[in-house]
Amino acid sequence: MPVRRQRFRLNTPTLAIIQHDGQNYPTTIPNGAVVKVLAGPLDGNRLVDVMWGGKAVMMFTTDIRERCVRLEDV
Repeated sequence: MPVRRQRFRLNTPTLAIIQHDGQNYPTTIPNGAVVKVLAGPLDGNRLVDVMWGGKAVMMFTTDIRERCVRLEDV
């Protein structure tokens, strides 16, 4: 199921990857943060692009499925 542009709230701090100058850097997205999935689907265990705090980051699909709750579309 495509999840393009769906928003999710994190229930626990979760790892994300930020790319800067061609390098990947780990960061933690805090509990309660809202992320917007830029492309889907959320199947398997792969990285997907999300927006968080105005930045494009990558998160594992399993983290989104297991650590987030979907927010209603606005």
